[in-house]
Amino acid sequence: MLVLGLDSAGKTTIVRKLMGCDPTEVAPTMGFQIQTFEWKDYTINAWDIGGQTSLRAFWANYFDKSDVVVWVVDVTSVDRLRESYKELREKVILQDQLSGTYFLLLINKIDMISPKERKKSESAVVQSLGLSEELHQDNYLVCSVSGITGEGLDKAMDWVISKDI
Repeated sequence: MLVLGLDSAGKTTIVRKLMGCDPTEVAPTMGFQIQTFEWKDYTINAWDIGGQTSLRAFWANYFDKSDVVVWVVDVTSVDRLRESYKELREKVILQDQLSGTYFLLLINKIDMISPKERKKSESAVVQSLGLSEELHQDNYLVCSVSGITGEGLDKAMDWVISKDI
């Protein structure tokens, strides 16, 4: 499982929560971290790659043997949606090495917005990223999550293991 997204989207927070660790004790990922955790009867290897601009050129080095790409978006950072779309499309979706790969879009930090604002914000993210135009419907899932509380992560990980990869 390759975990990508812009800096400060919450990638490491999500991975730490999935591992059962304190998700609040994180620092920016410089380079990458490989974490292994159990989900139901599956062992998951998560490659958590830093999202800083200077590291994005290296993302392609991790594409080989990636069965699932997890793209994390910060729902509270609407001003960065265009940048997120550009990076997701150019550096990830359009790469030949990822043909046939499953994509999981995690709209993160939903605990920081009101339930009333969630639907509107989630729709804005999905529309801005244009996934339905780029990917086959069976190859991706969009989930709203909170890396801090864990909300939505069950659905996301159950989808990952349902692909039996």
